Amino acid sequence: MNMLWESIRSALESVRAHGFRSLLTSLGIIIGVTSVIAVVSIVQGLSYTVNAQFAGLGGNSLTVRSYTPFKQQLQGNLAKLSDSDMEAIASRIDGISHITPILYTQSGTQGVISYRSQSSFTRVVGIGSSYLEVNSVYPERGRFFSRDDDVRRRLVCAVGVDVIENLKMPIQAVGEFFRVGNEWCKIVGIMEKRGELLGFSQDDYVLLPYGTAKRIMGSQRDLDIQIQLLVDDMNRQDEVKERIRRVLRQEHALKSGQPDDFKVQTAEQLTESFNAVINTITAVSAGIVGISLLVGGIGIMNIMLVSVTERTREIGILKALGATRQDILLQFLIEALVLCMIGGLAGVAIGYGLGALVSNLLPGFPEAHVPLWAVMLSFGFCAAVGVIFGIVPAAKAAQLDPIDALRYE
Repeated sequence: MNMLWESIRSALESVRAHGFRSLLTSLGIIIGVTSVIAVVSIVQGLSYTVNAQFAGLGGNSLTVRSYTPFKQQLQGNLAKLSDSDMEAIASRIDGISHITPILYTQSGTQGVISYRSQSSFTRVVGIGSSYLEVNSVYPERGRFFSRDDDVRRRLVCAVGVDVIENLKMPIQAVGEFFRVGNEWCKIVGIMEKRGELLGFSQDDYVLLPYGTAKRIMGSQRDLDIQIQLLVDDMNRQDEVKERIRRVLRQEHALKSGQPDDFKVQTAEQLTESFNAVINTITAVSAGIVGISLLVGGIGIMNIMLVSVTERTREIGILKALGATRQDILLQFLIEALVLCMIGGLAGVAIGYGLGALVSNLLPGFPEAHVPLWAVMLSFGFCAAVGVIFGIVPAAKAAQLDPIDALRYE
C-alpha cells in the first residue's frame, strides 16, 4: 500500500514538474471527453424536458392514431380514424373514461386568426370536453367549453397565452371575439402557460369544441382524428389496448394477416419511442467523438515512451536502490492513468460548461443535463485508455537493465 501511495505521489510530482508537456499530453483526452459530455448534456437535457411533457399525459392514458405504412403512402392509400371508430370504442369497451377526439385542422385559412388589424397563423385544434382530464391541462382564466358547446357547435374557444400576445389583445381577453378562418369565435378561457420547447412556443394554439372545428372545416368530410382516453384500472391497460385493437380491426374490415392501420399507444410507449431515438443519437454522437479519446491515448503512449527514454538514468538509480520491476511498472502505469484522469476531469467540467452555454444561447432550448452515467462512463473510458496505452511504456521502463540504465547519458 505504501508503494501505491508513493507511486501516486511520484506521478503527481512528475505531472507538476512537466506541466506544459502534461497539458499537451492530456489535450486529446480533454477534447474527447469535452465533446462527449457537451453532446450528452444537450441531448439529455432535451430528453428530460420532453419526458416531463409526456408525463403530463398520465400513466393511464391511451392515444389511438391512424397509421399508414410508407409503401401504402406512396400508393396514395392513407388510413384514417373517424367518429364511428370513437363511438365504437366508447360503446363496446368497458373500463374507460374521459374519451376525447382530437382534430387538427388542415393547413390553409383555418389556421389564420385575426383581431382588428392584427393577424397570425397558429394551430387550431378541435377537441372534446374531456380533453382537460385526459391531458391534465386547465384554463388559467375563464372556463373551458362544455359538452353542450360541442353538441351545439358554438363558436367559442380556449386559447394559449401567445395568441393574445400575437394579436395584441387586452390582457383580460376573456369575452373578446376574433376570427378563426372565416368565422368569429368568442374566447371563453385562457390556458395555463407552458413555455417554449426547442424554440417553439407551446402556448400558440386555439382549442375549439370538436363539433365547431368540423363546422369550420366545412365540406372536408373525410377527416382523420386522434382518440385519447383514460383507462380506469392501470392493471387492465394491456387488456383494454387489445380490446380496442380487436374493435378497430372489425370496424376497418381488416382480414387475418393484414397489418393494423392504426396504433394504440400509452404515454409510456410514447416516452420509450422518443427515448429510443435520443439514445441512438447519444450513442452515435458519443461513438464518433470517442475517436478523440483513442487519438489522445496514442498521444499519451508516445509521450510516455519519450519520458521513459528521458528518465532512463532515474530508472537505473531506482533499481539500484532496490526497486523491483513491478514497482517501476506500477509507477509509470499510474503516471499514465493520472494524466488520463486529469484530462477526463477537465473534459467533464469544460464539456458541461460548453453544453450549458449552447443551451442558453439557443432560445427556448431545454437546460443542459449531465446524467451520472455519462460522467462515470467518461472516467471509466479515461482509466481504460490510461491502462491500455500506458502499459507499453511502463513495461519498457520495467524491463530496463539497471547497469545499462545507470550508464545511459
